Amino acid sequence: MSREILEAMGALAREKGIAPDKLQHALEDALLSAYKKQPDAAKYAKVQLDAETGDYRVIELIVPDRLEAHMIVETIDENTYLDAETGEFVEPEEVEIGADKFEEYADQIEEQDVTPDDFGRIAAQTAKQVILQRVREAERDMMFEEYRDRVGELVTGIVQQKDARYTLIQLRERVEALLPKSEQVDGERYEHNQRVKAVIKEVSASTKGPSIIVSRRDGELIKKLFELEVPEIADGLVEIANVAREPGYRSKIAVVSHADGVDPVGACVGPRGSRVRMVVSELRGEKIDIIPYNDEPARFVAKALSPARVREVLVDDDARQATVIVPDDQLSLAIGREGQNARLAARLTGWRIDIKSETDFAQSSGEETFEQEQESGRCAAVLSNGRRCPNATEPGTRFCGLSPHQALSVFNTNSVVVLAHLSDEEIDFLNNPAALDEDVTEIVTRVEAQVAEDEAAGALPEDGEVDVDALEAEDAEAAEVPAAGGEPVADAAEAEAAEVAGVEEEAAEVAAELTEEPATGDAIVEDAAPSEPEAAS
Repeated sequence: MSREILEAMGALAREKGIAPDKLQHALEDALLSAYKKQPDAAKYAKVQLDAETGDYRVIELIVPDRLEAHMIVETIDENTYLDAETGEFVEPEEVEIGADKFEEYADQIEEQDVTPDDFGRIAAQTAKQVILQRVREAERDMMFEEYRDRVGELVTGIVQQKDARYTLIQLRERVEALLPKSEQVDGERYEHNQRVKAVIKEVSASTKGPSIIVSRRDGELIKKLFELEVPEIADGLVEIANVAREPGYRSKIAVVSHADGVDPVGACVGPRGSRVRMVVSELRGEKIDIIPYNDEPARFVAKALSPARVREVLVDDDARQATVIVPDDQLSLAIGREGQNARLAARLTGWRIDIKSETDFAQSSGEETFEQEQESGRCAAVLSNGRRCPNATEPGTRFCGLSPHQALSVFNTNSVVVLAHLSDEEIDFLNNPAALDEDVTEIVTRVEAQVAEDEAAGALPEDGEVDVDALEAEDAEAAEVPAAGGEPVADAAEAEAAEVAGVEEEAAEVAAELTEEPATGDAIVEDAAPSEPEAAS
């Protein structure tokens, strides 16, 4: 074999970026395959190629029968595998002893030079096919090794072709990637020869070369784009802690600074928004909210609901749930279109978020407070001074034994303000179990309409105008309302006032005794201190 072949192999290795020894082994395998097709070829043989002169020799391997049987058994054992479906061991159908086995038992194998004088045209064609095949395999292996560790990396490619299933993107010469429909952003169009950026999603080996899958939907794309535009992220001074994305519509990113004096949000926004504008342009107008990360869940959740203003956040650490209270005019903004803002905030923080307006939260809190107070047995009536009635409730009702308070059960309010529009006969009628529903409805409708008119005119009764004491005095027996246990319970305010009055009266009597003037001044001295002789003794 001439040196021209070796020089051609070296040039091919340099062009394809393949190690020269790989092509040399490929040529040796090609010559061996050509030799095996000869009619009188040896059963076991190898080819040795001189890298300096280009000469080759075909060496026959004379293997003893017992050694051959032993090598076959070892080969079968090494290639036997367990079938996961059947649970049985499967042996290889064809057994071929590898070159490593001959190397292992080389001291027991005799060699003989059986180089033929001329392989002929068939041998040359076989060598050519094997060399080309090995070159393609070497290229695929090199490509796979190059991209297997680049998963999650940002790449730029040119659109070559597209159909309903995927878009083909050329990353570089002889390297192509697939952008499946599932990894494309809804509404984006990829035209021929258009340059696009994507992240490598998956790299797998196949018979036709490595299969590279790229994505435009993955949240890692936003991280890599910001890393490309923001030097602080590339240097590690600012980190993107988390990304929540709905591709094509809106994204939220949480950023944190690892250096004093570096504003993470300002670094990502850039001068006059230049940096974030480049990212938005690459994402075809997708909106991006940049949120400062915070270790405190309440603050982090409040910031994550930006641009809505949050009034208060109540967190449950065990259930990882946050209740967010926002002003009434911010409720729709906090929830977002079709719940998008709240959904992205929940993904970004990892917390379940329940958003309530101030009005809804106040009503729910009032109901919870009423339920707690109802369980404690306190009357639900609200007096004209805005305080709850201190009396105990009657069994099976929400109100105490006072007939005016019992009459409040048919209204939608617990305030005694409505009592100003009721007569004594109507109060007795409302407390009558035999009262007809239509009559009660008529009274309730009239009273509520009158209260509404008072509210509209600003003529609600002032504090004390509804004389609750007078109403209570009408029923002397109900002045002390029996508690649920049957024991009489006095009005708490009256009892406290009586107790204070008793203490003051007792204190006044003591003061009067002490200040009472005695008959002579000497008596005061004698009572106050001992006489001088007694003190001296």
